[in-house]
Amino acid sequence: MNEPTRTVTLRVNGAPKTLTVPVRKTLADALREDLGLTGTHIGCEHGVCGACTVLLDAKPVRSCLLFAVQAEGHEVTTVEALGTPDRLHPLQQAFRECHALQCGFCTPGFLMTLVAFLEENPTPSRQEIREAIAGNLCRCTGYQHIVDAVERAAQRMRA
Repeated sequence: MNEPTRTVTLRVNGAPKTLTVPVRKTLADALREDLGLTGTHIGCEHGVCGACTVLLDAKPVRSCLLFAVQAEGHEVTTVEALGTPDRLHPLQQAFRECHALQCGFCTPGFLMTLVAFLEENPTPSRQEIREAIAGNLCRCTGYQHIVDAVERAAQRMRA
């Protein structure tokens, strides 16, 4: 028996997209498999690790917990929209300078969480930064360098 499909129209990184997907396909899988946006990583598939975080209408969401059909009519922003190798987003540049990544698997989820966070709170305290990243897991860095990078990026983004 074939799984039912549905055609979904949404905007991804500013561009209109139309996909025909199985109704139970996650947004994470649709982004990766149907659109080739592999910057969205899939870790735990239970919404715990935060690696799959994208922005849905400018708010961070776990794309492994959403069906692609739930994104109908919405704007999805992935890590691919942040910057380019020769023109990094200030947050990406700060992560690089502060050694806030090691293996890099969790980094896209952190970046997307933090882009939204800094939009709402451009002058965060270190404690507020720690609270903002509490839902993102990293097995490599110990988080201190991530907090440092967010502070640096916030300073640059305000300037």
